[in-house]
Amino acid sequence: MARTIWSGTLSFGLLNIPVQLLPAERSTNLSFRMLDARDKSPIRYERVNAETGEEVPWKDVVKAFEYDKGSYVVLEQEDIREAAPESHDAIDVEAFVDAAEIGPQYFEKPYALVPAKKAEKGYVLLRETLKKTGKIGIARVVIRTREHLCAVLPRGDALLLVMMRYPQELVDIGDYALPGGKAGDYRISPREMQMAEALIESMESDWKPAVYKDEFRERLHKVIEKRVKAKGGKVRKPDEEPQLHEDAATNVVDFMSLLQKSIDAKSRTPAKKPAKKAPSKAAKPKKAAGKATKRAKAAR
Repeated sequence: MARTIWSGTLSFGLLNIPVQLLPAERSTNLSFRMLDARDKSPIRYERVNAETGEEVPWKDVVKAFEYDKGSYVVLEQEDIREAAPESHDAIDVEAFVDAAEIGPQYFEKPYALVPAKKAEKGYVLLRETLKKTGKIGIARVVIRTREHLCAVLPRGDALLLVMMRYPQELVDIGDYALPGGKAGDYRISPREMQMAEALIESMESDWKPAVYKDEFRERLHKVIEKRVKAKGGKVRKPDEEPQLHEDAATNVVDFMSLLQKSIDAKSRTPAKKPAKKAPSKAAKPKKAAGKATKRAKAAR
């Protein structure tokens, strides 16, 4: 069983669904060690003082930011904790937006959200509502000390949490020299368009992910198997199941009451921002998504 990365609640309105965050991808890269070619001994990497050449023990290593060439400011653990968000045990959905509004460049890394016991009803309620409305939730989650922007979206029987990139992390595609205009501007004839369309139609197929494999990795693995015998890995024990929060939305909670209260609260104060969060550009995902769509259309 996969190891739980994070556990807490998935919150929207007044509903809090206890969930665990599990990996939805696996690494298939082959790991290599660097050896000394003379005697095949492993090479060890050390932390060395650039001035003295002496090895530095971990206890003497500090984090610093280079604000100018050769000039550093040291950050203490207290400084990092002070900048870290307060909430570590909730995925707070801030808005629901049309899935088609968000370009693929915003999505980064997928995780699976798995409901805790007795929390299936709230989980299925959110999943099916997202499917029916074509919406996805824009949320924030704190893992370790970093706050991430993320999307909650349905996929089959699952709710996926996909890490997102902030707009500041993306290069504006309009900065590149791209061929704008229509096909006629590039002397593309109607016949050429028809032929290109016919070619695409001839290659049309259903999406079958199992067909696509990392062939280079498979060939390399066969080479390795010829040289060494395969070794089995250690079995990891599953983490203990997390405790439920007192206000967690389990299957016996009055969902109708919570939903109505959430709707009433939003109707009374449509423009009010959560008190615990400072306003920022990233805190308005719907507006940011709209601007990103306009830029994408302009780029096309």
